Amino acid sequence: MSELNQPSTKTGFWLLLAGTITALGASACCVIPITLLALGIGSASFSFLSFFEPYRPIFIGVTLLLLTFAFHRIYFAPRAYPLESSCTRPKRIERQRIAFWIVSLLALGLIAFPWIISLFNA
Repeated sequence: MSELNQPSTKTGFWLLLAGTITALGASACCVIPITLLALGIGSASFSFLSFFEPYRPIFIGVTLLLLTFAFHRIYFAPRAYPLESSCTRPKRIERQRIAFWIVSLLALGLIAFPWIISLFNA
């Protein structure tokens, strides 16, 4: 039988973490300097973060791809746990889904941040 049809024991945690990190990379040119300024840490040396601007579409694409894989893993992938396992408890699955939506909203907020902040610069 093909490995693609095998039930998975993975939860999608690493996909969520990678999606959040790539979303942070997609908005590194804007979010990190503003956050540091809000904390009172200001320096012209943070201008190197504009280096990431040309790669922003790639980071956005990777983020959306990882979140799509995590969505599939959490909602549609068959589970390979025994019925008595703690992993099949509805509360655990519900917590995974809530974590997915929190991370997704955070990632989409980070991706949209440069466009939102540009509205205030007008």
